Amino acid sequence: MTWPGGARAAVSVTVDNLGEAAELQLGLREADAPLGGHYSVTTALPIMLGALAAARQPATFFVEGINAEIYPDALRAIRDAGHELAYHAWCHEEWAALDPAAEAANLDRGLAALRAIGLEPAGFRPPGGRLTPRTLELLAARGLRHCSPAGSAPGVERGVVLLPFAWPAVDAFHVLPAFAALRARLTGDAEPGGPEAVRAALLQRVEDALAQGGHAVLVLHTWLIEAELDVVRDVLARVRAGAERGELWAAPCSEVAAWIAEHAGGFGAAPRLDDTSWAAPA
Repeated sequence: MTWPGGARAAVSVTVDNLGEAAELQLGLREADAPLGGHYSVTTALPIMLGALAAARQPATFFVEGINAEIYPDALRAIRDAGHELAYHAWCHEEWAALDPAAEAANLDRGLAALRAIGLEPAGFRPPGGRLTPRTLELLAARGLRHCSPAGSAPGVERGVVLLPFAWPAVDAFHVLPAFAALRARLTGDAEPGGPEAVRAALLQRVEDALAQGGHAVLVLHTWLIEAELDVVRDVLARVRAGAERGELWAAPCSEVAAWIAEHAGGFGAAPRLDDTSWAAPA
């Protein structure tokens, strides 16, 4: 596969989660605690945006819909900095566990909230990594064009471009104790590797994409940026250097999805998705 500009591989830098959403869903925050002023928005987001700006790297931010009500100015700031905003459930609900009515209602509520503040999301990533049998049809019916579940190869299914991520290319996979079982299953070692493991895994994902002519999806979390800032800078520098040499096409998910949709015949078999999900214990 030859990507735009003759690049050997494509890379999308993505950022998951914002504000209190995941804490609320996982029961890590009192239900009656006031919302607003979360560290991930007030402190971490400016650092993340600064790192992306320094590397001249547009990213796709997958954010929970509740943030449209709590942090509308922050979401607009992400957009105004040149990044894509996409949907990541209403309040970080584990997507594959939703029943049909809840899944449709979740999409409708979140998309309406984002659109109400002037944002028009084109994509979706399911918390937990897995889709339901209904998800792609629901996304297509609501005008969403791309989806990023866990998996290993991109493609088009039911009118939606799938841009899968691999768990080892997720920074939190190498840091959080709650990922121990999944680390053991996928790598044979339950112990967290910390920032150095994040650096090695994300850089290796880029090299694998170059070797295979594929699309690397790198997954960062805003709330981890201070702990891994040097790592993120190194990874972004590698992506920028590859783009400047013409070996990498570095683009947000919406741009990659549009290109794949136009060249779907070049991807052969159906997208390869992963049935491995992760959900932290409450």
